[in-house]
Amino acid sequence: MLALSIHLAAAIRGYLAFYMPTNRLVDWLRTPRGLKWAIPVAFVATPGYLFAMSVAATVVDRGGPGYLNVLAMLFAWNAIKIAVVGVMTPLRWLSIVADRSNHVDRDTALAP
Repeated sequence: MLALSIHLAAAIRGYLAFYMPTNRLVDWLRTPRGLKWAIPVAFVATPGYLFAMSVAATVVDRGGPGYLNVLAMLFAWNAIKIAVVGVMTPLRWLSIVADRSNHVDRDTALAP
């Protein structure tokens, strides 16, 4: 039963990672090539998603259709996801720099 649950969770994650645009964006921002764009994207996308969330919530509060609550929650989740990527980027960058310096230290230590 546990193995079935794990396989189902992996399949759902694979589907969402491939077809949902913000998941693809987050995956790209975590690559070394996309790392330099993570903070600017976070500064632009997080307030944008929060604004879209507030618009959807305002429409619902003023008598709009209730299914817009799902859209508001989706906007909030995407804002959190992009903000976390922006906050974690300097730490990821530092770990990459530390790994590179460790490789250089090992190479110079092994040289005759």
